[in-house]
Amino acid sequence: QVQLIESGGGLLRTGDSLTLSCAVSGRSITGVHMAWFRQGTEAEREFLAASRWLDANTSYADSVKGRFTIRRDNSNRMVHLQMNALKPEDTAVYYCAMDEASGRTRWAPSDDQRDYQYWGQGTQVTVSS
Repeated sequence: QVQLIESGGGLLRTGDSLTLSCAVSGRSITGVHMAWFRQGTEAEREFLAASRWLDANTSYADSVKGRFTIRRDNSNRMVHLQMNALKPEDTAVYYCAMDEASGRTRWAPSDDQRDYQYWGQGTQVTVSS
């Protein structure tokens, strides 16, 4: 079965940088979309970034564009989220997600959490002032 495991969370201070990692197992990753979401106190998870694995094309939420970078590592079956200039409002549980995107139903990765079938358990990022 597909398994996604996030790692790299921790306790940071304003202005710090941090890279989160997501390890993928259980299936080929060639045709999928991968994304990062986060959730604080809201019921709805907030979209951050997505990558089309086939060609590493990326998309970002306006709120993190220029600060966060999603990056694939094909040889190691990993996807990373590099976060710079962290702020207290970045405090949340960060989740890795996969959309199988069979038959290229969604050529462009979605920003809707309902379009992702597999999720990791999350990793906590806490940013203090």
